[in-house]
Amino acid sequence: MSHNLTEHIQSDLPELLRLLEESVNMDSPSKSKEAGDLIAGWYAQQFTRLTGGRVTRVPHPVAGDRLLCEVGDGPEQVLLIGHYDTVWPLGEAAKRPFRIEGGNAYGPGVYDMKAGLLQAMFALKALQDTGRFPSGKRVVLLINSDEEIGSPTSRGFIEEAARQSAAAFVLEPPMEPNGALKTSRKGSGRYKLTVKGVSAHAGVNPQKGVSAILEMACHIQRLHAMTDYAKGTTVNVGIVHGGIGSNVVAEHAEAEIDVRVATLEEAERIEAELASLQPVLPGAAIELTGGMMRPPMERTGAIAGLYALAREVARTELAIALEETATGGVSDGNFSAAVGTPTLDGLGARGDHAHSPLEYVRVDEIPARTALLARLIESC
Repeated sequence: MSHNLTEHIQSDLPELLRLLEESVNMDSPSKSKEAGDLIAGWYAQQFTRLTGGRVTRVPHPVAGDRLLCEVGDGPEQVLLIGHYDTVWPLGEAAKRPFRIEGGNAYGPGVYDMKAGLLQAMFALKALQDTGRFPSGKRVVLLINSDEEIGSPTSRGFIEEAARQSAAAFVLEPPMEPNGALKTSRKGSGRYKLTVKGVSAHAGVNPQKGVSAILEMACHIQRLHAMTDYAKGTTVNVGIVHGGIGSNVVAEHAEAEIDVRVATLEEAERIEAELASLQPVLPGAAIELTGGMMRPPMERTGAIAGLYALAREVARTELAIALEETATGGVSDGNFSAAVGTPTLDGLGARGDHAHSPLEYVRVDEIPARTALLARLIESC
């Protein structure tokens, strides 16, 4: 069954690569609404042309417009999730335009995750072209515009669609080197701790001052002590600023904190510990801002069942040994899983070096990965 799909997708590969080149050569940084809106229109046009489906453009005053793309009108919904924004600034595509070299396709955003979006479209096209699009099903492809900065404007959009769906498949790239699907992800939080002290001359009257840097140092030790590797929890103070000179008792300091948790229980523990922080030095004041940005994607029985289906399809129909993995990185799959929708992540293109100028996708892997997605849509 899947062999025919793979052959059909292989025949479509030249067009897919042509569209991949067009999309990679369009800048789409998360914080440029103009560039985002432009590429959103391009994806809407391609989806309609390739699948004959319906596209609803969901506007936003600051972020790029999001797209809700639909094929089919049955009562059971399957959700595909992707994003067009990249970590690369305006002008990056002109510096490093799309190219194919040694069987790999290169360019900004090619791996994370413009190839994955096109795989979703061509998987739907293949199901339609071969007469195998499942009756009684509606497939929704959500294309997000700000995933790389935490999906601040898109979380509700994703969660609402996920609650209506029997399963969700995320087109993020898989885990290399074996192309494993992601069946669990840690949740993430970002916080800022601001400390206010009292300035004084460090040589003349330091006793009149309260060092914001010393106060911060006390908290950095406590914050790092919250890490529990056995539970998959890490708390990392990654950036620290403070003071105006070595001869001044620092009046101000601030730190940026990254939190990763594997379970909701751990998220609640860390949030409670952070909320309990109090000043250590007399005369110092502290303020904590921020919060948990993405809940953890925990491996449930339903997620394990989806993975078992994918592994069997890959083994029997595609001759692929498909593994699973957990990761500390986050995606929009965290949102779909947290509302109870069985979610598989990492169904995008194989390659490597996400968020690096070296990023690439393996061209020869695209048909099989696209066929796998098509079969999951057909079977779940």
